Amino acid sequence: MAGSLVPPTGHVFRVERVRGPVWYAKYRLPDGRQVQKKLGPAWTARGRPAAGYYTKRLAEDWLRSTLEDARRGTLPGMVRTGVTFADAAAEYLRYIEHDRGRKPSTVHGYRSALNAHLLPAFGSMALEEVTTEVIERWLAGVKLGPRSRNKLLIELHGILGRARKVWGLQSNAAADVEKTPARQTGDIQVFSPEEVWALVRVADGSQDAAMYLTAAFTGLRMGELLALRWRDVDFAGAVIRVRASYYNGALTTPKSGKVRSVPLAPDVATALARLGRREAWVGDDDLVFVGETGGYVDGSALRRRYKAALVAAGLRPLRFHDLRHTFGTRMIAKADIRRVQEWMGHADIQTTMKYLHYAPHAEDARLVAEAFALPEAGTEGDALGRSGDATGRFGDGS
Repeated sequence: MAGSLVPPTGHVFRVERVRGPVWYAKYRLPDGRQVQKKLGPAWTARGRPAAGYYTKRLAEDWLRSTLEDARRGTLPGMVRTGVTFADAAAEYLRYIEHDRGRKPSTVHGYRSALNAHLLPAFGSMALEEVTTEVIERWLAGVKLGPRSRNKLLIELHGILGRARKVWGLQSNAAADVEKTPARQTGDIQVFSPEEVWALVRVADGSQDAAMYLTAAFTGLRMGELLALRWRDVDFAGAVIRVRASYYNGALTTPKSGKVRSVPLAPDVATALARLGRREAWVGDDDLVFVGETGGYVDGSALRRRYKAALVAAGLRPLRFHDLRHTFGTRMIAKADIRRVQEWMGHADIQTTMKYLHYAPHAEDARLVAEAFALPEAGTEGDALGRSGDATGRFGDGS
């Protein structure tokens, strides 16, 4: 009750330990709860305290700031939500799937990371117990690469941020955790044209062969390939219209959220036309690539066949998605970046720019040569000859 609240009070004290003295703070919150917190080792030498050490004055300053936060009601942990982290995580998944309408692939990724990493670490904890210090200690022990660690931190931030709105959690403890520095090499693994055709030749059937070829020559994502219907293939206009994507049993819009058109190269048109003749009649609404039961192709089974084809062709173990990167790197050498962005369905042109260093720039070498060209009165040979005239000769001067 508001009437039962009392002003927060507290004091600091020093405890002698085997490894040296330590400063502590003990204080009472307005709702009557008592808290005791270890601040850090006591500084006993002269001069400015080292980082992480406390003098009596620094300990009192910390307590004064903490009591002020408690008076304002902004001290983390003051509000007891009665909710566990697992409860908050379940609400966050519900929120992004139903309220925000995130794609099934996005929700699936969040759920997988939650089950594999976040719930084992924080699931049974009360929300207030998930502090910045707790998160930092946990993150330091996560055996993943920088990008994966940062994705976990982003999800954790989202869960706690949603909890602030739903249950009044005072602060988002993940907001003060620094991301792991990650090197952006910009390097992309791609196939050469010869490797694409080698993969096509060893494919398990004409349908897989057509899928590999289409992926490399159009840049369609796997989900977009699986959702492709005959009405999307415009042989007369030489384009494929990307209208949908299929992932994990759900049909959605493409990743960019927009329908786009991609050039239909003659080799792809031929391969798709042959697939169209496999049945006596094919309707516009029928799938181009058909699964064993007549529905959608099983993405997991397709990946397994793709990996087997890589081995059979003696190729590097590149991902299926690298067929899409192959399209991007080949087309950036032939078309302007805006057209490549449109073909690949990138919402942000910065994503397309990662292909730019694959574009040939033969004229650049000529520009450098022109910039360093000598005046017409001399020649390169003259300059090399003159470089030895400072002493009259090259060599040891003998």
